[in-house]
Amino acid sequence: MTRSLAVGAAAAFLIPATAQAQTAREADLEARLRQLEGAVASLRAELAASRAGPAVAAPPPVTAPMVLGDYAPGNSPNTNVATPRAVAARESSVGALAAAPTTDGFRIGDTTVKLGGFVRLNVISSRYNDGEVPVGGLGKEFYLPQQIPVGGGFASRDLLFSGRQTRLVVSTATPVAGKVAKTLIEFDFALATAPVGAQRATNPYVPTFRRGFIEYGRWLVGQEWSTFQNLAVLPETTDFVGPLDGTVFNRQSLIRYTAPLGQGLTLQVAAENPQTETALPNNPALVDTDKDRLPDMVARVNWKARFGDFALAGIARELRTSTNGLEDTTFGWGVSGSGKIPFGMRSDLRFMATYGQGIGRYLGLGYVPDAIYTPTNNRLARIDNFAAFAALKHGWTDTLRSTFSASYQSADYPAGLPVTGLANAKAYSGAVNLFWSPIKGMDAGVEYRRAVRELLSGDDGVMDRIEFAIKYGF
Repeated sequence: MTRSLAVGAAAAFLIPATAQAQTAREADLEARLRQLEGAVASLRAELAASRAGPAVAAPPPVTAPMVLGDYAPGNSPNTNVATPRAVAARESSVGALAAAPTTDGFRIGDTTVKLGGFVRLNVISSRYNDGEVPVGGLGKEFYLPQQIPVGGGFASRDLLFSGRQTRLVVSTATPVAGKVAKTLIEFDFALATAPVGAQRATNPYVPTFRRGFIEYGRWLVGQEWSTFQNLAVLPETTDFVGPLDGTVFNRQSLIRYTAPLGQGLTLQVAAENPQTETALPNNPALVDTDKDRLPDMVARVNWKARFGDFALAGIARELRTSTNGLEDTTFGWGVSGSGKIPFGMRSDLRFMATYGQGIGRYLGLGYVPDAIYTPTNNRLARIDNFAAFAALKHGWTDTLRSTFSASYQSADYPAGLPVTGLANAKAYSGAVNLFWSPIKGMDAGVEYRRAVRELLSGDDGVMDRIEFAIKYGF
């Protein structure tokens, strides 16, 4: 009370009798005194409330996901009680509270919720030398080597505008028992089957589920990128994936455990959803057998060094088919090495090489099956796979950059089986692009890609594509 009276007396003394004659300095001093009176009154009310008994304090400003260290010792992360000690701390930092910066997300109870994603437009002009992609084919919208036409006997062109790669991400972080429980749900529209006549008027596309998982401590459960894949080395591209023929690419349900090993090493071990993809000797179409019994087991070692980031992954899986009481199994395995090596101020080299037997569905969205099944002798014979890509990124300026990439995949079919000549044997492509980031969050790029699909018969088809993309992330 004495402090308030003193402030009031000072204010009365300093305000001249003739307000009209105030100088600029006096007006500024009067405004500051009013601010100080308001701050003192607020603090006195808060102190009186704390002395009356424990009360739940107002939520703190939205910040990054909280950890236990955000609370005073002895306080539960779920109570946030305003103690006299906390009130005193606030009294001594009125200016700091007023200047506290805002951050991403918003608070619901103890949970910080964040929204993210991007809006994207792709303009794709393609030329095929030996046929055409079917109406509604995904090969029109991103590089899918198995949909490059072969054997059509004529050339075709296609132009498409598409906004369906737009993406939405919702993530949460909640302090639980001294750790942060995180969740993520992600959707886009890219892989939804286009309805008949979609482009006629409204272009409606159904949202498709990409990722959704819970992460707590060293555990992750849910749908996420396969542990066999190193997403960090994928190059920047206007395409949905880019070097699809040369990379591991898979999202699926899994249970993963991550453990630090020291010296920049991290070990990840996971049990992942199994799915055997087969084909008949006379029909290259993939068949989902859906008769698996054991999870695909994956282990990966990540190494962060001064000169780059590297990963070595291995996978072991049981391949199985069962039809009308007849079944067969075989063992599939694979290894994949990848890395990113920065050099200069704005450049890096990215690469991946993968080899295995019976891992077809993990490469190029299933460019070849895992195995060939012959019903006549009930035999499941695995296919050998090799895939690789390399990408060189160079920054011309702080806002202008290019990536030069090349990728390749080949398949060796089991000896002694009369496999159809229509089966995919090889795919390879090269691309160059130019990206510009005029403002924060916005990227605009143009890319040229030339790709070849080769069949077991030796026939091939060529795709030439120029693609423009503009994206704004939020």
